[in-house]
Amino acid sequence: MIVLERLFELTARGATVGREVRGGITTFMAMAYIILLNPIILAGAKDVTGAQLSIGQLTTATALAGAVSTLLMAFVGNAPFGLAAGLGLNAVVAYQAAPFMTWPQAMGLVVLEGLVIIILAVSGVRRLIMDSIPLALKHAISVGIGMFITLIGLVDAGFVSGTGGTPLQLGTAGHLTGWPVTVFCFGLLLMIVLFIRKTPGAILLSIVITTILAIVVNSLAVIDPKTWGVVVPRVPDSIVSTPDFGLVGQFDLFGGFVTAGALTATIVLFTLVLSGFFDAMGTIIGVADEAGLVDTRGRVPRLGRILTVDGVAGMVGGSVSASANTVFVESAAGVGEGARTGLASVVTGALLGMTMLFTPLAEVVPAAAAAPALVLVGALMMTQSRKVPWDDLELAVPAFLTIALMPFTYSITNGVGAGVISYTLIKAARGKWDEIPWLLWVVSLIFLVYFAIDGLF
Repeated sequence: MIVLERLFELTARGATVGREVRGGITTFMAMAYIILLNPIILAGAKDVTGAQLSIGQLTTATALAGAVSTLLMAFVGNAPFGLAAGLGLNAVVAYQAAPFMTWPQAMGLVVLEGLVIIILAVSGVRRLIMDSIPLALKHAISVGIGMFITLIGLVDAGFVSGTGGTPLQLGTAGHLTGWPVTVFCFGLLLMIVLFIRKTPGAILLSIVITTILAIVVNSLAVIDPKTWGVVVPRVPDSIVSTPDFGLVGQFDLFGGFVTAGALTATIVLFTLVLSGFFDAMGTIIGVADEAGLVDTRGRVPRLGRILTVDGVAGMVGGSVSASANTVFVESAAGVGEGARTGLASVVTGALLGMTMLFTPLAEVVPAAAAAPALVLVGALMMTQSRKVPWDDLELAVPAFLTIALMPFTYSITNGVGAGVISYTLIKAARGKWDEIPWLLWVVSLIFLVYFAIDGLF
């Protein structure tokens, strides 16, 4: 007990071992869905060579990175935060980076993203960047990413497609068809009901129940296996297996700048940094406030260490090919159960590590069962739109372009670029030069070159 007190300051924070353990387990249950969902997202995309990653290896990598990152947060940051592959960040890697470079090169950019976050966290440059991006655009980026991952979920489930005469349509023939779509609809409705009723582990529980239904349907009905997507739901040969660490260390730091071009790679890196940095800041402050860890001046204890760990977590995720790791907002669930210190994160991290032994279970979860989580998380991210001042067109138009272009162009980068450029030009057109930070001019110029590259060269 003395050791725990020295490491985690239990008494000073009004914590008890029992509440910390309970909070750590709750955080794990709330965020464990990412161990199933992250592999589905990454394995559903192909890199520039057409290669796809293994579900089993991705599951091991996701659990490993989450465990290491969360334990680092426990002992370095002493904060009740769980970390794992960030939704939205993995979409950037899968659908923005991979189409232009190999998987190791894309993961190399993730490692670089983590390194940049660390530099920003320890240098004070983060304040300059935070001040240069309008708050409305920060919220719009979160909303846009939510819309984007929602579209990914709907497409992966076969609920919408672009195979008809219109850019997008319901199902594959203008209407819903097939058992996989039926399973998806069941899973989505179940997840919504459980979540609204505040059922513990609602997302994970829904994925498990829907997967069982998919296995039953696949065994009883005559279904083309291809309609299930990357994973066909079948009873696994075993429940426990030796973790497959085949993706660990498979990253190329600078190869993406050669394969995709310096400009494209830089833009992807910028998007990863922008999304990861601001999402982490908002989550850390919000959850810390919920835990009563914010002082009267709005400061979070050990914020520098916490942000540094978040950056290291990004590097850890990229180094094992799990995409960038970041602080999970689901940590608030553990805080609600009493978590106040890093001891809760020790429990969460240990449980994440244990899941590496159960990768066969992840290899039977079809997109129809996992995709509802993307839709629900997209809905939760959409709530940030209330913070955009829609009655101020100088902010509303750039925010709208940011949100709309992410799903409509299937690119997070395009949305960020459109928002930054339009904001800068609108402010300049109104003669409000003093409201445009110099860094925003630089970023706008980079995005202008990015959008015009095919016409310039």
